[in-house]
Amino acid sequence: MSSIKIERLNHTIQQEISMILQTEVKDEHIKFVTITGVDTTSDLSFSKVYYTVLDKEKIDSTKEALEKASSFIRTCLAERIDIRHTPELKFIYDTSIAYGEHIEEIIENIHEKDNKE
Repeated sequence: MSSIKIERLNHTIQQEISMILQTEVKDEHIKFVTITGVDTTSDLSFSKVYYTVLDKEKIDSTKEALEKASSFIRTCLAERIDIRHTPELKFIYDTSIAYGEHIEEIIENIHEKDNKE
């Protein structure tokens, strides 16, 4: 499959999972999860679904809830997306936002030190 088709599929999966989490999943632990990206293998067998949560203390409970709801989400996804085989979903916490915030803090500290001197 071409990379353009995979990218399009990744975007569609991301949108649909976000909608499923908002409208169909009843677990309150995952109502406010943000899906930040999807990476699907070229044979469409697996999709890594990257997510973030606002409350850092709920990362572990959210991961458990997403893993429990994974088969339900996959079933809903199969009904919404017209592909022969719906990929297995693996949910991974996205650390890129936290890393970006950390870099931003470092830059602010450098600017504060420069302004004091």
